[in-house]
Amino acid sequence: MKNLQGKVSVIIPAFNEAKGIAGSLSETIRVFNEFGCKYEIIVVDDGSSDATYRNVLAAASKHPQVIVKQSKKNRGKGRALKIGFRLASGDYVVFLDADMELHPAQIQTFFDIMRLDDADVVIGSKRHPNSRLSYPLDRRIVSSVYFFLVKIFFGLPIRDTQTGLKLFKHEVLKKVFPRILVKAFGYDLEILVNVHRLGYKIAEAPVVLQSQQRYGRIGIGSIWTALIDTMAIWFRTYILKYYDRFDSYRGKRR
Repeated sequence: MKNLQGKVSVIIPAFNEAKGIAGSLSETIRVFNEFGCKYEIIVVDDGSSDATYRNVLAAASKHPQVIVKQSKKNRGKGRALKIGFRLASGDYVVFLDADMELHPAQIQTFFDIMRLDDADVVIGSKRHPNSRLSYPLDRRIVSSVYFFLVKIFFGLPIRDTQTGLKLFKHEVLKKVFPRILVKAFGYDLEILVNVHRLGYKIAEAPVVLQSQQRYGRIGIGSIWTALIDTMAIWFRTYILKYYDRFDSYRGKRR
């Protein structure tokens, strides 16, 4: 990535990550320093009730390439990413989870795939044949069921929408984010549905995922919210034609 033309903006949403956020930020800085490209890291504290904001401020104090933003209330990961994007000045935008289940060093492969496939977006895919996964069975089951629901209702030409590591060209998110309404669990799907409908090319990358928690964070409430968000996206897409109101563009990518 030393020869990468342009700047990379890494957006890290964080909620109650006080214990590990300093280490995650330090590791991300180390990785991008080794890449040798121009970059900035934007950490958005999504209304944490612990010391996340204080800890990330302390960790970022000696690194001018790190921007820290705090939301007073917890509004969801999708909203945090949207806030982060407003601050992003890079030609490329990376979504990276704060818990380091997906190590940032993997983004090198994403850039390689973007170049080789002439893609506008590269997403991590747990269902890629070369992915290596270590995470709880309940999360695997929920992920598989959700994949089939998305395939049935939206027919996207991808095998995964929920993996946290993603790479976008800035122009894509500039076009897509104004359309995004989901603030919680369905934001990945809503973004990718709009990316696909606008004709941008999406490629998938293998990931190495190492669960950092003994048990997954997915509860019944979260599953129910995700299903409601998913059906709302379907309704806005095919019944209300909400996303089509932004413009009449239907052709190939610009």
